[in-house]
Amino acid sequence: MNHVFGRFTDLELPTVVRGEGLYLFDATGKRYLDACGGAAVSCLGHDDRRVTEAIREQLEKVAYTSTVFFTNEPAERLADELVRDAPAGLTRVFFGSGGSEQVEGTLKLARQYFVAKGEPRRTRFISRRQSFHGNSLGALGVTGHVKRREPYLPLIVDAEHVAPCYQYRGLRDGETEAAYGERVANELEEAAQRLGPDTVIAFVAETVVGAALGCVPAVPGYFRRVREICDRHGILLILDEIMSGMGRTGVRFACQDDEVAPDLLVLAKGLGAGYQPISATLVSTEIYQTIAKHHGHLVHGHTYQSHAAACAGALAVQRVIREDKLLENVRHQGRLLHQALTDRLGNHPHVGDIRGRGLFWGIEFVEDRASKRPFDPRRAIGWNLSRTALADGLVVYPGSGTVDGLSGDHLIVAPPYNVTAAQIEEIVDALETVIVDMLGR
Repeated sequence: MNHVFGRFTDLELPTVVRGEGLYLFDATGKRYLDACGGAAVSCLGHDDRRVTEAIREQLEKVAYTSTVFFTNEPAERLADELVRDAPAGLTRVFFGSGGSEQVEGTLKLARQYFVAKGEPRRTRFISRRQSFHGNSLGALGVTGHVKRREPYLPLIVDAEHVAPCYQYRGLRDGETEAAYGERVANELEEAAQRLGPDTVIAFVAETVVGAALGCVPAVPGYFRRVREICDRHGILLILDEIMSGMGRTGVRFACQDDEVAPDLLVLAKGLGAGYQPISATLVSTEIYQTIAKHHGHLVHGHTYQSHAAACAGALAVQRVIREDKLLENVRHQGRLLHQALTDRLGNHPHVGDIRGRGLFWGIEFVEDRASKRPFDPRRAIGWNLSRTALADGLVVYPGSGTVDGLSGDHLIVAPPYNVTAAQIEEIVDALETVIVDMLGR
């Protein structure tokens, strides 16, 4: 009898027994080409000995101490590493064990800041439809994805939701990208006015939308306009780079390409590359100093934050990325991946859009390209494509509800930063076979 309460009660999943670079092997010896690293997590593949050795060495020193009593060297050094080239003004870091937990803590930190500042009327958050910020109740409150929120609606503190910057479906005929970005960003201004600007804590957004939309970046200028609106009303800008940060888009922090610095920046998956559970929030000097002056401590904490072994592993991951010049490889291989996907799938009758940055690419499927009509959600195209791919030995990440939270399908391709050109071809070959076999040509 299997006693694990897994994600699915009606599926028998393969048992993975080892990993080797881009590949996973199950208990039967079957090999899987991991083209998404889980949910864009395994950015170094599955067997970098430099990382596992760093974790082993730390475990032999000390694995865990409580942050109530101690700090530890790996946490201090990892914080230094993150702040080293962080967006302007982000000078402090607090750690956690995963993305949902980190968003939760960041929302609480943002509220505490305004309490400390003497603005307790600020109790509201604004975020975007078609977003996903985590599975805890607070994170679900700012999440805009209908299906993920639905069972818990009576329990969550709801945010005000505005439109995403989703060019494929939002750009009007004859509208320029700049005009579209400004129009959509101005929904933040309208929402703030409805709520009362002095009641809003923060605007929360994924820099590149991951699981909910399938690797959708904002058009140029959108986030600069958002920053202007936030600054005018004293609203914090919280950017969620849990999936898109730490090199996934070809720069260390995805917002660098958008030429904007947030007040709080949330990181996770690529931070530790899956070798240990870890997450982080980069915090502005202003927020830190205000809380330090008025409260003297963060009214938030978890048992495993700043976990020494997890921080040691994440520090090793970041050093590997630097030493092996992997951001350059992300940009180079990302261009090859984009070109290969476009060449092989760009004219497929059921591929509506291919979008992304770096090694973070989404493919949106449609029943009809001309009208962009999505498939009937009962067909679960994204899910069934991913299950067919898995049976064929290819791992890609599915998404549903792409269009409105209920209909629409996509797949995410997010290979590790050290992927080769030959492996890019292998991924696209396998993916094209799955799509053609299931959807035709």
